[in-house]
Amino acid sequence: MARYILKRILYMIPTLIGVAVIVFLMLRVVPGDIVELKLRGDGAAVSQETIEAERTRLGLNKPMLEQFTDWMIGLVTLDLGKSMWTEKPVVDEIAVRFGLTIQVAIMATILAVLIALPLGTISALYKDTLLDHAIRIFTIGGLAVPSFWLGMIIILALLYYFQWLPPVTYTPIYVDPLTNISQLIWPALAVAYRYSAVLTRMVRSSIIEVMLEDYIRTARAKGVFERVVIARHALRNAMLPAITVLGLEFAFLIGGLVVTEQVFNLNGLGRLFVQAVSFNDFTLTQAIVMLIAVVFIVTNLVVDILYALLDPRIRYGAK
Repeated sequence: MARYILKRILYMIPTLIGVAVIVFLMLRVVPGDIVELKLRGDGAAVSQETIEAERTRLGLNKPMLEQFTDWMIGLVTLDLGKSMWTEKPVVDEIAVRFGLTIQVAIMATILAVLIALPLGTISALYKDTLLDHAIRIFTIGGLAVPSFWLGMIIILALLYYFQWLPPVTYTPIYVDPLTNISQLIWPALAVAYRYSAVLTRMVRSSIIEVMLEDYIRTARAKGVFERVVIARHALRNAMLPAITVLGLEFAFLIGGLVVTEQVFNLNGLGRLFVQAVSFNDFTLTQAIVMLIAVVFIVTNLVVDILYALLDPRIRYGAK
């Protein structure tokens, strides 16, 4: 198992290098100049000499190869520089918001799993019954309803029925857990509805497919209890494709909660990403893209490990 994990970790290195190169080059060909936007954005009369001086100060006049070398060295040393717009360290800008976004993603994932596993299993075991149709309608609604719209409905419902609104100011969980959860549970719930809908449909289809396999019929022929057949044989194997969906959806949430964060007035990573792109802030945009890439790669690593744990044939075949 250790050899399998080490092999997967080594695969991460060329992927990260490739992402770093692509991000660096793509941002340099995007039209727009952060210096002109910063100094002349309000129509101010700024001389070209001042513009060039600011570009030199920010390192934008350096040769492309030198800029790329600084970028790669910064990645290795975790010195990502300063934001070109706010002049604050990039690590600090991201750290303030990453905790909020990762907590919402984790809470949404937990809620989605708690909803999807029982619903997907019940829907598969009672296929084409009234209960199955009701669950399928529930999942179709989750796929059709945007998370931000559901978030607005949640806020209006809380205000109308309980005369209460979630706290506006973000409170870290280590400062006041109750206030923190009372604020983040609602965006997590809004996101988890769609998340659970995708996962429920995947669990349902996987269990239906697995229940037709020969080893399920063999277990039943041996007199194994139906609950044991479902829990130990069917559900375990059906979880393999569901884990893939789970991992991809979780990684997507790290940078894909822009509108939901706006609805709930959360200053998360998604909003910061949009601001960085809007201002052509190279250093901040590069760092956020790399962070999202790392989350995707680490999530895929965790998914691979879970695959190997659930199906030993995978790790044995990888040697």
